Amino acid sequence: MASRHIPLDVAVIMSTVLEGILYGLSVLMFIGTIWIFTYKHRIQDINRPIAVVATLLLVLSTAHIVVGIIHLEDGLVKYRLTFPGGPEAFFAYTPQGTFVAKNAIYILQTLVGDGVVIYRCYVVWKSVWVIVIPCLMWCGVAGCSVCMVYSFSQASISEVENFFTSKLGHWVAAFLASTLATNVLSVGLLVYRIWTIERKVSAIRITKGKMPILRVLIDAAILYSVALCSSLICFALSNDGLYVIGDVINPIISIAFYMVFIRIAIRQNNTDYVSTVIGGTAETERSASQQHPLKNIYKQNDIPFLVDSPKLVGTHLVV
Repeated sequence: MASRHIPLDVAVIMSTVLEGILYGLSVLMFIGTIWIFTYKHRIQDINRPIAVVATLLLVLSTAHIVVGIIHLEDGLVKYRLTFPGGPEAFFAYTPQGTFVAKNAIYILQTLVGDGVVIYRCYVVWKSVWVIVIPCLMWCGVAGCSVCMVYSFSQASISEVENFFTSKLGHWVAAFLASTLATNVLSVGLLVYRIWTIERKVSAIRITKGKMPILRVLIDAAILYSVALCSSLICFALSNDGLYVIGDVINPIISIAFYMVFIRIAIRQNNTDYVSTVIGGTAETERSASQQHPLKNIYKQNDIPFLVDSPKLVGTHLVV
């Protein structure tokens, strides 16, 4: 059997506890996100797409932790004395229904997050050609996801015992690497586009000492990327810490999604993003506006998301 370093029953307990803590934080951030888009806004002005996506992420996170608790209870209580090999063997047995369900939910949340980032790239660039490669990579992530879940449900005892060297582990590694590459590329395209426009549109000024919008995007991307890289490192070391990180990534996806809007809202409440160019002419501003559709990207008291508008600036990760 491959070296594991952490008993699986201990790893599952750790992952459930840590996921519960991060889930609680994600719920608070969800409430904050919804409040931002509803406070002092009329019903017809509420951004419904963002509300739908935010709620979907919350539902998936909730379903994942509920299934995880059931899985933990089954291994430590219900089948503790009846499953051959005890709790550790139970948690290692991937064809378990709760184990397959947990991974299916995690995959759905990953695909939603990746899809959101790709759509943001399209809205910012206003070009289908820019997102061709990210879309193909997203399809690759979806394909790896289906194969991974199917392999989990059909795994033999020998494959389970040699998880990190069997095809099960190969599909997991392929899924993690593909979703990491998809997020890095998509966020990179998004950040680059906003950065180049910020340099060219003279009407936009970032208040000195304040957090730039790019920093918000990069911070959220780093949060999710670090979690994925940690998973890949654990896999390379054949360490069962992979199970711990795999569970906590779920609420991290939601947290990375919510933190963008909350941080932008805080910034908007303390500074104006659009300043008048000293000595500029109306014609110059009008020209910049026509050339750069993101002129209103920092429009105060407006954080649009998932709408067909060039003002879309948020990110997954995500994450």
